[in-house]
Amino acid sequence: MYLKARCVSVNVVSTWTDLAPVSVSEGLFPYDGELSPSGKKFRSKPQLSRYLGNSVDLACFDFRTGKMMPGKLQKNKQRLRHDALSISKGGKMDLNTTLPIRQTASIFKQPITKVTTHPGNKVKTDLQRATEQPRQLFWERRLKGLRSSDVTEEVLRTMDLPKGLQSVGPDSSDDILLSAIASALHMSSSPITGQMSVAAEKNPAIWLNTSQPLCRAFTVTDEHIREQELKVHQARRSLEEALMADGLARVAENGRELLEGKTA
Repeated sequence: MYLKARCVSVNVVSTWTDLAPVSVSEGLFPYDGELSPSGKKFRSKPQLSRYLGNSVDLACFDFRTGKMMPGKLQKNKQRLRHDALSISKGGKMDLNTTLPIRQTASIFKQPITKVTTHPGNKVKTDLQRATEQPRQLFWERRLKGLRSSDVTEEVLRTMDLPKGLQSVGPDSSDDILLSAIASALHMSSSPITGQMSVAAEKNPAIWLNTSQPLCRAFTVTDEHIREQELKVHQARRSLEEALMADGLARVAENGRELLEGKTA
């Protein structure tokens, strides 16, 4: 199977189901092509695919040998089966409808116009699949020992928790509970109520509600809200007085510098 010049052709029988190489005379280069019944030659696999269209699946066809490779077919089936299984187990499909940005050399973003025959259709998302990643039980214990410090690397005093907040679970402390409540406020959109089940105090490893911090159930009343508002008002008032005193001190210092400059 050799030719003077390298060319590629395909030998496909009249049914277009069996592909096999054609014997040719001696030459200088290996002849790895095939020939169709009409005598048409193909120099690449994409050219053959365009000629056959959808009538023949060439995914498992080896263009170099001119034969169908069952191993490739088995790999394709395994890949398709794995993709279908991952989607059925909760894998999220790529349904992002955000318009892409044209990739050009311009420094300005050039939007792409989306043209559709059904402008009223909207892509619906499955909210059940958008679940949070599971977290380790009693993961709040890893926050133990963490302390915040100021610019001088001096450890700041921790906040005092209200009397109504009581820890639940093994090796629980106020600093762990404070970090757990702060994490729940920032990471969760559901109300923070604590562990509503009484059984969680007896055996927290079984009856613990992982979406709530490790504390007993508590209720925020109007009186608690008014007390907190008063504390915030007092803190803002103190900050305002400190800023005013600092501003007056700066004005006085600038005035002294001007007087010293004139006298000099």
